[in-house]
Amino acid sequence: MDAIFQPLLACPACAGALTLDWRCASCDAAYAVSEDVADLRLPGDERTETVRAFYTEAPFPGYPPHASLSWLRARAGLSPFARALDRAIAPDARIAEIGCGTGQMSLYLAHGDRVVIGADLTRASLLLATGAAKDFGIGRALFVETDLFAPGLRDSAFDVVYCSGVLHHTPDPRAAFRRIARLARPGGMIVIGLYNGFARIPLRLRRIVARLTAGRWIPGDPVLKDRTTEAERHRAWLRDQYCHPLEHCHTLAEVRRWFGENGITYVRSYPSALLGGSEADALLADQTGGWFLEEWITQCKWMTSIGREGGLFVTVGIA
Repeated sequence: MDAIFQPLLACPACAGALTLDWRCASCDAAYAVSEDVADLRLPGDERTETVRAFYTEAPFPGYPPHASLSWLRARAGLSPFARALDRAIAPDARIAEIGCGTGQMSLYLAHGDRVVIGADLTRASLLLATGAAKDFGIGRALFVETDLFAPGLRDSAFDVVYCSGVLHHTPDPRAAFRRIARLARPGGMIVIGLYNGFARIPLRLRRIVARLTAGRWIPGDPVLKDRTTEAERHRAWLRDQYCHPLEHCHTLAEVRRWFGENGITYVRSYPSALLGGSEADALLADQTGGWFLEEWITQCKWMTSIGREGGLFVTVGIA
C-alpha cells in the first residue's frame, strides 16, 4: 500500500497495525488485494450478508456513462450540503467515509493534501470507486472492503468520519454508530446521514403505491424522473429506495442520545432543526437547540423538503 494510508488502517481481527504488504504486525494475519481493493472484511452475520449481496447486484449510486472529474465536481457542487461539508474540512484532513458505495463523496473530498479512506462492504461498488479514482487522476483516496462492525481502520485516526445512508441499513444502527464513533480523533468531526422517521413518510407512501401496482407506477419521485435516461442509475435508486431488505428510520432525538452515549458533542442537524434556522450557516456553527416541540415541528416540515428525495437528514458532532 502507499505509505500515506498506512497510519489509517488496522487489522480488522485484532486492531493491530498493518504493514505495507498488508500483514498485521500483531497477529500476522495477511490480507489479499485484488484489482487494487484490499479485502479487510471479516464474515458478517446473515442480515449483513443479505445487504452485501443486495448491493453487489446493483452498486449504489453508480456512475453515468462518460463520467469525469469535472462531472463529479459539478454534480457535487449542486448540493449545498456537499459544498458546506467540503468547506468545513481542513485541506490536510484525514477522512474516513464509512459505507462509501461507489465513492463519489470520497473522490469529491479528496483534494489538496487530504487523505481519504473509502470503506464499504461491497466489492462491486469499490471496484467502480477505484476505477473512477484512476480515471479522474485522484491518488490520495484508497478504497477498502470492510465491515463497519469490524473495520480495517485505526481508532482515533481520523479528523473526519463521514457516514451517510448506511447505519439505517445495518442490523443494529445504535451499535454501528458506537463502533464508527471510535474512529474519530478527539476533537474530530462526525457527520452521520440517516433516514428520518418523519421525512421518510412520503417515500413510504410511494412505496405502498409501487407495491400495489407491482412497480408499474411510482408517483412523484424526482430522483427517478431525473434518471430516466440513465438505466443503471435509475435501477440502482429504484432498488435502494423501494426494494431494500433492511431499513430503519430515526428521529433527531434518538441520534442525540447516541451522541451523548458516546461522548460526542452534538452541533447541529442539516437541514437545520431550529425554527427559522439556516442551512447557510457553516456546518460547524452551533445550532444545538434541543427543545423537543421545535424539533418535532421541523421534522414534520422535512416531509415537504428532504422528504421528496428519501428523507435523509444529517447530524454533525465533535468527538
